[in-house]
This record gives sequence, C-alpha cells and structure tokens, in this order.
Amino acid sequence: MNNAFTSYVAIGDSFTEGVGDDLPDGRVRGWADLVALGLALSTAQPVSYANLAIRGRLLGPLLTEQLDAAISLKPQLLSLNGGGNDIMRPKVSIAAISDQLVEATRRAADSGTHVLLVSGANPTRHIPLGSFIEARGNLFAQAIRDRLPLENTTFVDNWADIELAELRFWSHDKLHLGPRGHERVASNVLAALGVEIPAFEGGAPVDQPAQRTAAYWRQYVLPWIGRRLTGRSSGDNRSPKIATLQPVELPTPGGRG
Repeated sequence: MNNAFTSYVAIGDSFTEGVGDDLPDGRVRGWADLVALGLALSTAQPVSYANLAIRGRLLGPLLTEQLDAAISLKPQLLSLNGGGNDIMRPKVSIAAISDQLVEATRRAADSGTHVLLVSGANPTRHIPLGSFIEARGNLFAQAIRDRLPLENTTFVDNWADIELAELRFWSHDKLHLGPRGHERVASNVLAALGVEIPAFEGGAPVDQPAQRTAAYWRQYVLPWIGRRLTGRSSGDNRSPKIATLQPVELPTPGGRG
C-alpha cells in the first residue's frame, strides 16, 4: 500500500469529530486530527486535511450529508465511520446499517480514494444499558467483518481492541473517548496504514465521575434521553469543523494541537 497520502478527508459522527478530546480554546481534537498529523510527519510533502464529521448523526443522514461532499474533494485517503448512534436507538436494523456502510465504502473506493473503514471503540462496559448495546455492537461489527476484504480499503477494528475499552481511555461521560483514547485510535489507524506513529504528547488523565450518582445522570444521561424523546441531536445546527481541505500544521514544541 502507498502510505504517502498527501490529502485526507474524514467523515462520521462524534467519534470522528473528536468529541471528548477537548482543547483549551474549546475546540475538539480527536483521532482523525492525529492521523492527519501522523501523515504530515511521515512525508516531506505538504499534507491537506478536512473533517466533515458532525456529532449525533445517524448513519443515513451522515452519508447523505457527508459522503458526496467528501468524494468531491478528491482526497487520496478518506476515513469512514458511522452506525454508533443507530445501535443506541430503540429500534435498529443491523443488516440495514451494515449494508449502508459497506455500500458507502465501495462507492468511495470506486471514486479512486483509498478508504479507511474505522469501527468505533466499545464504551459499553461503563454506560447504562451497556450489555444491551454491546450485543447490538457485536452483531454490527461482525456483519462488517463478514464482508471483508473490500477492495482499496483498510479496515481498523477498534471495537475489537479490548484494552481500549478500559475506563482510562474514556471521557467524563463514559460514552466518548477521552484524549488518551483518541490517541490510541490514531495509533491503531496509522499502524494499519503502515505509517510511523508519532510520540503524541498525551492528554491528561480524566477524573471519572461515578456512573450511578445523581450528578452523573443529571449531567450526561438525562440530557441524552431528552434528545432521543424529542428527536433532537447534539449536532443540530452544527457545521463541519474543517469543511475544506486545509494544510496540516505541524505542532510547536510544548503545544497540544
């Protein structure tokens, strides 16, 4: 595989946007940003990067809004993740979302870009209804694996990364990865591409609130339930954080992102 990619576009939901990996200025970083950095550090050529992911998106709207826009940018590398929000809804067809994801992967690969099909990490050890959601996630992950290999595609199976499920890799809400989790996913992706993994500066450890306290439920669980009941999303009225290909800036010493 040619790992000297000089243009990269990421599409997806909160996982790819980088939610949970907060920067001091209020922006989020995330594994896709770190993959772009790794690509830039691995070559003497300039590397450009766009991130069209928007938190809260179900797979259908995600693909409708983001896939054609990503392909139109004609990147050498395109990463695709989705379906995590679908498996947390009351009803979901695993066969339907698996078919959608595989068809989207094939369509992107047919455009000439190399596709990174990236599965999400498994948060279910630490969240309410975890065993129920994990059963769905296992079925979804296996349905994708059963269709591999896909031409011109690299699959990165974060769902199967047992160590990544440990609480130290997750953010306060226990649903999104924290800084260390995003760094581990970036390492998984770069390793799969055969790109040298840089020495990430390392996010600070996250002080984890107890899951069963009233404060945890008020701050994280009840707002999530409220959005589900009212048909709202955390991504409503949000735009992509990097809508067009932009040069990847190399970090200054002592800076994080």
